[in-house]
Amino acid sequence: MGATLDILHVLRAPVGGLFRHVTDLVRGQAARGHRVGLIADASTGGPQADAKLAELAPVLALGLTRVAMSRDVGPRDVTACAHVARRAADVDVVHGHGAKGGAYARMAHTPRPIRVYTPHGGSLHYAWNSPAGFLYLAAERLMMSRTDLFLFESAYGREVFRAKIGDPGKRARVVHNGVAAAEFVPVAADPQASDLVFVGELRQLKGVDVLIAAVAALAHDGRRVTATIVGEGPDRAAFEAAAQPLGAAIRFVGAKPARAAFALGRLLVVPSRAESLPYIVLEAAAAGMPMIATHVGGIPEIYGPESAALVAPDDPAALTRAIRLALDEPDRMKEAALRLQARVRASFSAEAMTQAVLDAYGEALRQRRDG
Repeated sequence: MGATLDILHVLRAPVGGLFRHVTDLVRGQAARGHRVGLIADASTGGPQADAKLAELAPVLALGLTRVAMSRDVGPRDVTACAHVARRAADVDVVHGHGAKGGAYARMAHTPRPIRVYTPHGGSLHYAWNSPAGFLYLAAERLMMSRTDLFLFESAYGREVFRAKIGDPGKRARVVHNGVAAAEFVPVAADPQASDLVFVGELRQLKGVDVLIAAVAALAHDGRRVTATIVGEGPDRAAFEAAAQPLGAAIRFVGAKPARAAFALGRLLVVPSRAESLPYIVLEAAAAGMPMIATHVGGIPEIYGPESAALVAPDDPAALTRAIRLALDEPDRMKEAALRLQARVRASFSAEAMTQAVLDAYGEALRQRRDG
């Protein structure tokens, strides 16, 4: 694809793996000579998001705008959708990320650009038999006809979409997330590092409560294990209350960049109940960090032949056994980490991800042109 494109990315919350994905795409697309713009929520993310967006601003030839976007369906959606429509009127590609970003990108009445959607989990975590799930999944089904290209970070995500929403057919592509070469530099553990570290959003979906239960079970058996919880989120207070009986064994330190967080523990635990293709697993694997993760979403696609080591989700007893074994056999865990690092180096690069997304744009644009 030789043409220079005008590309507008739309997301709600500039936090977590979704924001990391968009940031990598923006930088990669701009480095290849395309003009890129970004729209995000006006208030989400705090100072850390503000700083990252400020760093990104110089490569955004089409600029950055922030507009009020509500997490749930509400009156702000009308204003946000109108804003996206105005900015998208003259671009070639409008690419929505997550449930809200995807909705704004596809509902805006903009005939020129192709409309691209990457779910990043989002609505796909819901079930049809709940009121919220029915609303979100029905909306996804209605918007299928307004989507020129579906990009899934994992084959798992594509299959869940097919089962819950419908089959997008030839409009669907799987493009795995990727990491940069600099992320393969090892991270040295802090002298005061805890035994375990969790890095992510503090909400039930991420299984922090399961990790706390496992640490408690180990303490009950006479084994004191320490853990550092890195991140912020709506369930932080509940997790802190659950960890309080364990005293100083579990500490909460707020949000930090991934590599700084890795230094705070000797073994990363990813106890998620659901995932798409989590960057935290890719980042830890690239750094060669020993890790325990659950068998959910696209994580088995990252692990490949090593998937037998993954732990059942929402199972404190299984996680307790895995932690005990990992701490007892550090050499085995290090060898497994090096094998996973080699796999990620070979198959999950940010460069390949960016090029695959651009190639998919090009094919969708040709299909639009050829009618």
